Amino acid sequence: MQFARGAWKILVAIKDGLALILLLLFFAGLYALLSARPNIAAINEGALLLNLEGVVVEEPAAPDITAFLTGGNRGTVREYRLRDIVRAIDASADDDRVKAVVLDLSLFMGGGQSSLSSIGDALDRAKKAGKPVYAFANFYSDDSYQLAAHADQVWMDPMGGIVFAGPGGSRLYYKNLIDQLGVTAHVYRVGTYKSAVEPYLRADQSPEAKEASNALYSVLWDNWLTDVKKARPTADLEPYAKDPAGFIQAAGGDYAKIAKDQKLVDIVGDRVAFGRFVAEKTGTDKLQTPDSFKAIKYDNYVAANPPATNGSPIGIVTVAGTIVSGEEGPGTAASGRIAKQIYKALEEDELKALVVRIDSPGGSAFASEEIRLALNDVKKAKIPVVISMGDVAASGGYWIAAAGDHILAEPETITGSIGVFAVLPSFEKALAKWGVTADGVQTTPLSGQPDFIGGFNDDLNGILQAGVEHNYADFIDLVGKARGKTSEQVNRIGQGRVWDGGTARQLGLIDGFGGIDAAMAEAAKRAKLKDGEYHAKYLDAPASFGWLPFGGIPFVQEKPARINSIAGWAAQQQRVTFNRALVTMENLLSAQDAQALCLECAGTVPARNANHNLSDLLKLYSISSAPR
Repeated sequence: MQFARGAWKILVAIKDGLALILLLLFFAGLYALLSARPNIAAINEGALLLNLEGVVVEEPAAPDITAFLTGGNRGTVREYRLRDIVRAIDASADDDRVKAVVLDLSLFMGGGQSSLSSIGDALDRAKKAGKPVYAFANFYSDDSYQLAAHADQVWMDPMGGIVFAGPGGSRLYYKNLIDQLGVTAHVYRVGTYKSAVEPYLRADQSPEAKEASNALYSVLWDNWLTDVKKARPTADLEPYAKDPAGFIQAAGGDYAKIAKDQKLVDIVGDRVAFGRFVAEKTGTDKLQTPDSFKAIKYDNYVAANPPATNGSPIGIVTVAGTIVSGEEGPGTAASGRIAKQIYKALEEDELKALVVRIDSPGGSAFASEEIRLALNDVKKAKIPVVISMGDVAASGGYWIAAAGDHILAEPETITGSIGVFAVLPSFEKALAKWGVTADGVQTTPLSGQPDFIGGFNDDLNGILQAGVEHNYADFIDLVGKARGKTSEQVNRIGQGRVWDGGTARQLGLIDGFGGIDAAMAEAAKRAKLKDGEYHAKYLDAPASFGWLPFGGIPFVQEKPARINSIAGWAAQQQRVTFNRALVTMENLLSAQDAQALCLECAGTVPARNANHNLSDLLKLYSISSAPR
């Protein structure tokens, strides 16, 4: 009994200790949340500081209080909502308190090409309104320079540099690996150009995939050059981009000299010198720091400038991320959640029109159809539906877009990829190496199928391929009806091929060019609303902490590694490539049905999280090795 009483006291002490720790974590979390709340009253005169320490996205992932309390959000980077950045810059144009706009791009990890063009257009509008724009970074690459080119003055650290890589590069192919492991990848697909499954069938890229990639990437590169040249006509971009090694060797490795000689930057100076320069224009901060100019914090300014609410509401629903079934939060395009948003808005009977903002490479064919059917019900209620494509609206993203009365995209938008596939693994070869085999009896041809241990039989393979072909027939049929084409015409421009926005317009896949504002104007015209008589009503479910305008928790998210040199840039590119490989494998192996997914689109937008490590790969392999 004495031993039992002692053991009981120990257990009670452990319980009380754990309760105390959880209580302390709760109050620490609550304090941190309240401390992070934007302070509108803190806005005074100064420079609007866009210190972008992460990636630009259409819809940030929802914050997770549980992950915060357990430290599970560490290793992620901050996600900035595109429309918030544009709204802040536009608001600064008419705000006498804002003396300048400052871009600090040292920790910027990028965004989609059309998203960055939208930010660049906003910067040009601010400049036209008389607001000077200044940019600083230790190191510039394609995405950061696309924004910096819009500045009145571009600064670079003396020990920094600039490199332009352009779109494209290698993808990982797993055929030899899965053969060595003894894994059989059962692939069912329709589409000559549906290259998403090629890594499981080949050790290299097919000629058809190379043809499509070359056509797409060359257009994106030309558009990038045009955008940057228009913003900074004096910059001599192409010679350096075509022969970086020659220029760097000729300069003896002096990257700053190249940047000045090619007129890529205006001033070579460190962060302290840049801060003092801006302070001369906007005033000196009372707290002396290397960034000693008076600054208006981005989060405060976004909170102080909410979207307008005058006039009739035009609903905007966002389809961002991989399309999946279910109720997942923002950052993933969960069909159940998005369909509920659409039907709720329809029931409220106040919307005059609906704009669907799509920034998705696709995903589940079933989930894409669920969202499309909800949009069809909106059209049946005589409410106009206009589609606004972001950086990517391909495969399942285009499946949804086909429901629109009018489709707008940007020249850099990646769209099309009309094709369907499914991938399922089996492990009979791997187990046979260890002497494990499978045998049994069947009452029907599908008894025990899919057999991940003994392998798939011909009946199952035929059924799965037929199902994928049927999904593809549905895809081209619905696109044909929506775009006034026959199924044969859609099939010729389908086959899984990815198109840029300009080519998509020529092919009749979209109706015109324009961003979200143009889509709003088109929706208003169809609803017979005049300019100034409408406002955007975003139907997105509010984040758990709705007052966080960026949809994330900055005090638990890690800052990305600062890139100070070409070596640092190369190291980050390695991490990004590794991360994309993990995401690709995870997407395919977790799929629940046939996929209308454009995995080749991933190389055109920044990875949201480039901090995966070897343990992530091992966890993923253990998932892929389990019977599903």
